[in-house]
Amino acid sequence: MSSLPLWLEPVERLVEAGGAVLVVLAVVAVLVFAMAMERWWYYRITWRVARRELLHRWAARSDHASWSARTLRQVWAEALVAKLRKPLPWLKLLVALCPLLGLLGTVTGMISVFDSLSLSETHQARAMADGVARATLPTLTGMAIAVVGLLFISRLEHVIRREDQRLHDRLARALEESDA
Repeated sequence: MSSLPLWLEPVERLVEAGGAVLVVLAVVAVLVFAMAMERWWYYRITWRVARRELLHRWAARSDHASWSARTLRQVWAEALVAKLRKPLPWLKLLVALCPLLGLLGTVTGMISVFDSLSLSETHQARAMADGVARATLPTLTGMAIAVVGLLFISRLEHVIRREDQRLHDRLARALEESDA
């Protein structure tokens, strides 16, 4: 009978399956997916409202052709796109950490397998194979999280480039419509 509460049993199983590094990888995975959801929410709701407000602010200006007006438009657009790009470095850092954490879990698992084999004196091949299989689980987990994270980063970078271009196109179109 376990003394841990029911909601902590998955954590206990993670530690039994691959060591404490799997818990750290689970936390990193939760952070990566939380950041992904936050970016999706930001893009779907906040970004579109902010872009619309910027277009209205730009269209409301009387001067669109002077150097200072074009510079101001460029600064406004870059500031808005920077908000879309803001969590990208943190996301890249977390995704880069996943394979390294997995490797750390494998190395510590292998050390514990070899340590227990040296103390047992039986040198059973089956026990060693089980230990090696358990030790490689963190690497597999880290690689899986990193692959999913890389797919999300690639998609987010695509969206940022596309929205940057769309924003500049819409600002230019607002200028043409205000001149007509």
